Amino acid sequence: MYELIKKEAAAAITELINGSKLKKGDIIVVGCSSSEILGSRIGKGSSPETGRAVVDAILPVITENGLYLAAQCCEHLNRALVLEREAAERHMYDEVCVRPMPKAGGSFATAAYESMSDPVVVEFVRASAGLDIGNTLIGMHLKHVAVPLRLETKKIGEAHLNAAYTRPKLIGGIRAHYPE
Repeated sequence: MYELIKKEAAAAITELINGSKLKKGDIIVVGCSSSEILGSRIGKGSSPETGRAVVDAILPVITENGLYLAAQCCEHLNRALVLEREAAERHMYDEVCVRPMPKAGGSFATAAYESMSDPVVVEFVRASAGLDIGNTLIGMHLKHVAVPLRLETKKIGEAHLNAAYTRPKLIGGIRAHYPE
């Protein structure tokens, strides 16, 4: 079961990266409900093993592409995010004092915290792309303007999957010209 979860998660994050115009150092926000992956209602069946499987699948792909993972915590930590200190400092995000756990932060965020070399938790990010596994509502952490990205990978386990990348706002009206 965990091998299939890893395969689906790796495919989804690869599709997101390939379908987005990301630059080195950009942040990808990922929200993940291990409960939803296993077919339970969000927050009702947290699974550290499932959170670990998703992190093990996506974190190497993200870092190999010169990007940073922002792992969204659950609502009990106000959807704060786990991020490498280097990324938080680079993007000038303030660290907050908390450590996610499976029942307060979520299994996914806990696994991300345990997998990063120097993790910190921040209250918000402005990510350039995002992956929402199980309807965890990552939109609050995306830059304006979010563009939905339809993936071939539709689910991870039983969890619905949504993806988006962002683009600069188009301003200027009828006379404006925009680069490709």
